Amino acid sequence: MVDGDPDAQLVARCLGGDVEAFEPLVRRYERPLFNAAFRLLGDREEARDVVQGAFVKAWEKLVSFDPRHRFFSWIYRIVVNESLNARARRPALKPLEESDVVAAGGPEEALRSRERTDSLQAALLRLTGDDREVIILRHFAELSYAEIGETLGLAEKTVKSRLHEARQRLGRVLQSEEIR
Repeated sequence: MVDGDPDAQLVARCLGGDVEAFEPLVRRYERPLFNAAFRLLGDREEARDVVQGAFVKAWEKLVSFDPRHRFFSWIYRIVVNESLNARARRPALKPLEESDVVAAGGPEEALRSRERTDSLQAALLRLTGDDREVIILRHFAELSYAEIGETLGLAEKTVKSRLHEARQRLGRVLQSEEIR
């Protein structure tokens, strides 16, 4: 079954002419890549566009993929770069869209939830790219420390240290007067 193949085998099949072998890679990684792009951009539609563009770019540049590394690490870097390019092209930050889910506690709880989401998004966007990246990979893409290290080219110990410091800075930003 194609879905059980390791990423490198799927890439090799693609390079050998099996265009359908790319689909499992898309299905496997579209959600964590979307989450990362959304947290970097704060806009769902823009994040969808970035991820779609990243998959197109990955397909076009598949020959440059080094199978000694994880496919996710490679395409994640493409998504981050495309997200940063998208942010640089826009004139100002766009607000988050309304949540599709209505909170069970009624309108008051929905408002509080929205305010928390807005505060978190604003705080994430105020962090440096390195801080935001490590938080997104751990808490939104749900990667292990080892996977984050491989993705960012860092030792696992360094990842833990950076994540700790990034969380501290995020907490300070959330507590500041400007993010309420």
